Amino acid sequence: MAILIGKDTRLITQGITGKAGLFHSQKCREYGTNVVGGVTPKKGGTTVEGFPVFNSVAEAAKATGANATMIFVPAAYAADAILEAADAGLPLIVAITEGIPVMDMLKVHNYLKGKKAILIGPNCPGIVTAGVCKIGIAPGPIHSKGKIGIVSRSGTLTYEAVHQTTMAGLGQTTAVGIGGDPIHGLSHVDVVKMLNEDSETEGIILIGEIGGSDEEIAAEYIKKHVKKPVVAFIAGASAPKGKRMGHAGAIIDGNTGGAEAKKQALRDAGVTVAETAAEIGKRMVEAMKAKGK
Repeated sequence: MAILIGKDTRLITQGITGKAGLFHSQKCREYGTNVVGGVTPKKGGTTVEGFPVFNSVAEAAKATGANATMIFVPAAYAADAILEAADAGLPLIVAITEGIPVMDMLKVHNYLKGKKAILIGPNCPGIVTAGVCKIGIAPGPIHSKGKIGIVSRSGTLTYEAVHQTTMAGLGQTTAVGIGGDPIHGLSHVDVVKMLNEDSETEGIILIGEIGGSDEEIAAEYIKKHVKKPVVAFIAGASAPKGKRMGHAGAIIDGNTGGAEAKKQALRDAGVTVAETAAEIGKRMVEAMKAKGK
């Protein structure tokens, strides 16, 4: 079992005729994902590298039975692409595009309320269920099928946690990069809930960063509901207050969002907090052994 994606996933790519969209569609197909086509307006009826191209998401969904999409549409049009996928009834939308205006994402956020569509991202690496299905830009070969679920705001640190758990022999169930923008789809707590309910996931790695309150909210949930070992790492501990960092969400606001406050909230919830990114895998091994796993 895994979360959100699996063997039944039928993926389309919005922006499949663009350089990045096509390249990563091919990489997903090579990993084993069933990529059934793509969408580029005015190029419907053509094919590219064996992928049928449609003019709209609705046409693609009707013709292929697609139940997931990944979005490589330029930032100025990406919000509309998300809305189009939701209107077409696709249950999973993975928005890779970075640089989508905050006001555009605010409209998307409000529009998706009450809808069945689940949004991952934007500005994210996507999601990988090890050995089964990959949606997005994460490097496939570093993953290995195993028992650790991963949720992270940072793409690079997602890959780091994946690599370390692979090298430690733990492997992964599903790794989800939720993105670093201030307005996004799935949050830490959303993914932690799913991983906690997944029977194959025996441990959870949560990677956060300064700014916002997602990690504190997840800590509250973990404290009340999670019995599995959880290891966390918070990036940006040495960042000066008031400075805009690499991610749009990584801004400390007054006395909230700082690394130490997030670490303490997680420790209070029983989470093992790694002080450096290099020790995430090692701490996970220790936490698993402490739980007799």
